[in-house]
Amino acid sequence: MSAPKFIKNLSVWEAIGISVALMAPSMAANINPQGTAGVVGRAVPVAFALATIGVLLIAYGFVRLCQNFHHAGSVYGFVGATMGPRSGVVAGWGLLGTYIFYGCVTSMAAGIFGSTFLDELGVWNNQPAWSGFLVGAIALVLAYIFAVVPARNGTRILLSVEGITVLLILITTVIIFVKLATGHAPDNHHVDWSVFSIPKGVGTSGVFLGVVFGFLSFAGFEAASTLGEETTNPRRDIPRAMLGTAIFGGLYFVIVTAVEVMGFGTDASGIKAYIGSGSLLGDLGTKYVGSWIGTIITLGAAVSAFGCCLACVVGASRLSFSLARDGGNAHLSTLSEKNGTPVNATRIVVGAAAIIMIIWKLVWHVKPFDIFLGSGVIGTLIILVAYLMATVGAIKFLFFSGKKRTKQWEIIIPIAGIALLIYTLYKNVYPFPTSGPSRAFPIVAIIWLLVGIVGIVSRPALAARIGEKLTADEKLSEAR
Repeated sequence: MSAPKFIKNLSVWEAIGISVALMAPSMAANINPQGTAGVVGRAVPVAFALATIGVLLIAYGFVRLCQNFHHAGSVYGFVGATMGPRSGVVAGWGLLGTYIFYGCVTSMAAGIFGSTFLDELGVWNNQPAWSGFLVGAIALVLAYIFAVVPARNGTRILLSVEGITVLLILITTVIIFVKLATGHAPDNHHVDWSVFSIPKGVGTSGVFLGVVFGFLSFAGFEAASTLGEETTNPRRDIPRAMLGTAIFGGLYFVIVTAVEVMGFGTDASGIKAYIGSGSLLGDLGTKYVGSWIGTIITLGAAVSAFGCCLACVVGASRLSFSLARDGGNAHLSTLSEKNGTPVNATRIVVGAAAIIMIIWKLVWHVKPFDIFLGSGVIGTLIILVAYLMATVGAIKFLFFSGKKRTKQWEIIIPIAGIALLIYTLYKNVYPFPTSGPSRAFPIVAIIWLLVGIVGIVSRPALAARIGEKLTADEKLSEAR
């Protein structure tokens, strides 16, 4: 019996759709820069510029690998083909964990922004404490429904929803900048290029600590690689989708964060207001344009969060399918006869995200934002390890496999990417948090990775079976 196969019906734009949706630039621009400002003050765009450089260095390895391989398992297939099946499983397991935890992040963000939007409209005022959880649960259920319909429809929805939201943010950003430049900004704020300089007292260590939140904003640029088996011309379109998403994200985040900081003000009181804002662009839109724009941006953030949740579910289901297919799990590696999508794997992914959030809520009595923050940190720590393994695999494949595949000097690019990844991980775990819930985040990330390591090391027969599958897989045969 032949292995189940996806239908090749996606274009480069639909591949871009899932990468952009999982990166969720509109949602990220409303939340993530606040963490950076708490470390580097006004120099938020500097930290995001450095993050852009780091992501482009990492993207080099992904682009080169995708020019040679295409596989629904993304880093699982890439690392497995370049570093061996055990390493591939660990990398795939890591990225699967990231997508599941990001599913928690984005469903809670949809719940937060969605319930706020309903309150601003007057549809649901005086909301109970569980309102965000309810709206978030609805978003997760809808993500499951959209994920099991044909991927063509799902990715088109992702691209159009995120595109509309980003366009709204860019229009608002232009309006704010024009008012700053023409002297019509509130509180006498003006264009202040000091946002591109590092304040006194903020050293290199502080700047790179702020870069962590930039990496969080970019996480997901590689999601198009999970559609390698569904794209018409994967070895051309997938690299274009990933590189295009990374370049767009870099320009977008640097410009938007610069205007955001200028809009709030670069002095101490402005940075304090920036960090304490409930919705950066929502508050700025209300202040610089009108109260109506804040409500629209809140809706846009909610829709963006849902699109990101859907992308997480799609990416995780493809990873689960690939791992199960090669591991001999017939249940999870079954495709729907009607839609050609991994329905059982999708169900497991959504169920895992729901269980994590339910346990988090019932045991620690947290709010939706607490789950958003914690899951984001855990997922980012895990994905940095997956990026590291993929980059190491790319170096081995391109430069040390006995065949000349590219110019030798290009090895500098992935090596620089590895250095940035290692330093970013180091700043996340050292000094190790000694109090508060944040100390559990690196522990959970480490445990997740250890489960994958122990699981594959303790089952040599499974590793051998997966190795045979990866070796025989024509999608991991080097491009001729």
